[in-house]
Amino acid sequence: MQIEKNRVVSMHYTLKDHDGNVLDSSEGRDPLSFLQGAHNIIKGLEEALEGHTTGDKLEVTVEPKDGYGVVQEHLIQQVPRAAFASIPDLQVGMRLQAETEQGPVPVMVSEIADDFVTVDGNHELAGAHLHFSIEITDVREATAEEMDHGHAH
Repeated sequence: MQIEKNRVVSMHYTLKDHDGNVLDSSEGRDPLSFLQGAHNIIKGLEEALEGHTTGDKLEVTVEPKDGYGVVQEHLIQQVPRAAFASIPDLQVGMRLQAETEQGPVPVMVSEIADDFVTVDGNHELAGAHLHFSIEITDVREATAEEMDHGHAH
């Protein structure tokens, strides 16, 4: 059975960055299962899997625009250090929620200086070329409930 919209796909994967560092993997775990066409995984990977079938092994490179997006400079901001006074052990890499006019936004602390803190609201993999090694372990028709819920059960 081929991968197409409204089919449940199970796969093992290893995700590496452009330098070959492993960022994530299903090794030692159950395969990842998702509903094809429901945007459960990034666009570029979903498109690359279309038409493949159980047993297929493939290498997929996903460009930033089809992965977690390009870096959006307006999501990187310097905030007065005083705004973080309630966080005694503020560190680079710390994940926080910023309160904005549009509601809470997850950010990461990317730099700490004497007078300001730089926070980044981009996804941590924004701008990254993603390299996947994939093995399709199963493809099946989705149940009515899975299609209604928009994800594999």
